[in-house]
Amino acid sequence: MPLAEPKAVAPPGSGGTAMSYSKEFAVMPGSRPRLEQADPAYTDKYKSKEQVEETTRGNLERLRKAQYLLYATAQRSLLVVLQGLDASGKDGTISHLFAGMNPQGISVARFKEPTAAELAHDFLWRVHPYAPAKGGIVIFNRSHYEDVLVARVHKLVPKAVWTARYALINSFEKLLSKHGTKILKFYLHISPEEQLKRFKQRLEDPMKQWKIDESDYSERQFWPEYIEAYEDALAETSTEEAPWYIIPSDRKWFRNLAISEIVAEALEGMKLTLPSAHADIEAIRLKYHAAAAKQSGKASSDRN
Repeated sequence: MPLAEPKAVAPPGSGGTAMSYSKEFAVMPGSRPRLEQADPAYTDKYKSKEQVEETTRGNLERLRKAQYLLYATAQRSLLVVLQGLDASGKDGTISHLFAGMNPQGISVARFKEPTAAELAHDFLWRVHPYAPAKGGIVIFNRSHYEDVLVARVHKLVPKAVWTARYALINSFEKLLSKHGTKILKFYLHISPEEQLKRFKQRLEDPMKQWKIDESDYSERQFWPEYIEAYEDALAETSTEEAPWYIIPSDRKWFRNLAISEIVAEALEGMKLTLPSAHADIEAIRLKYHAAAAKQSGKASSDRN
């Protein structure tokens, strides 16, 4: 499948005129991003975590309110896909941005190496059951994109197989979109230097050593191959229904700021309003006052 020629779009993190992060970091449909042109340490006009704390807290409050409306109306849903190389911050994004939401309406699906049962089915079989129901938010920590990334880099399937998967992924995501699911896909862009720094932190922090895996270092040798695979995947599967965003992620605080803004903007863009009450409010009000009066009389009698 030939790749589309890139449009004249400024590389994410290259600066330029001020705009919302949903526009600045979006991969435009039909374009092919060049990740080497995107600065993973980009932080816009900000120099420190302290400068963005208030804005990020405001975004988290926007998320909390928007999720309440999403859950109450049960008309739409949200799927957030997080992809990135090892230590790019997928777990941190989830814990920082979504911890304050109502757990009744949010869940996380984590996709690791496929099981024998999963390999016996088509590659989307293990993913579809975790798609969000109306009113819900689901976060994919890694996703169906592993099957055009890891499968490609490690030659687990022939080229003809993984290239055909791009169209299948687009059809799958279009199906979810038609069912009312808003899809946001984030590639967490870090540098090799930052990855190694985070690996060191894991070694030195007993609370993080459980995250260490021998494959962390063996996979680093495939860095160029993964970058090429990501560029192709972003180019082939960033659509109007399911856009990709390249998020500079060397600075965790800026990553959180950008993603919280994009997700809040997307939820608010649904323009959801509280549903009308299903019950007869006036009839329920009369029953409440009757019950309250009875309770008050009982309490007065008990005191006497």
